[in-house]
Amino acid sequence: MRFLAQKTDGGKNKGKISLYCRVLEVSRQRFYPYLSQQNRPWKYQGLADAMREIHDEDVCNDTYGRKRMYHALLLKQPEGVAIPSERTVYRVMKEISLVHHPKRKPNGITKADREARKSDDLLKRDFSADKPLEKCVTDITELKAKDGKLYVSAIFDCFDLTVLGLVMDDNM
Repeated sequence: MRFLAQKTDGGKNKGKISLYCRVLEVSRQRFYPYLSQQNRPWKYQGLADAMREIHDEDVCNDTYGRKRMYHALLLKQPEGVAIPSERTVYRVMKEISLVHHPKRKPNGITKADREARKSDDLLKRDFSADKPLEKCVTDITELKAKDGKLYVSAIFDCFDLTVLGLVMDDNM
């Protein structure tokens, strides 16, 4: 249809329309409504602009899929833009080429050794304490940064969950 509109100068050259329609096997009855709809603005343009604005706010927003974008739109409530369904948000994202880049699944810090002896559960999953420094726990977390991996380890007091110590390094 776009080819017909371009070749017939927007439907002004009447003699050529019937010829092109026959060659391309397109009905003339469908061509004229297409011409009237051609210059109509896209009804989701405001939504698309709001989605691009959310996407451009932060570098990490390229991980926004349809669900996160939908919730971001609900939180932001752009002025004059009706928030449609999640499916419509997905279709608009697809139309304006906002590609979702999923996060890679973490490989884990260490591989479990099946032959190794399991450590005893000394706390028996009871993380409550009656006085400070009675029970302390720690954990190590691997974070992906721009220049590699970052390992963060914190020591917590189970009495009031205060952080007693925090260590960050690029290796374990």
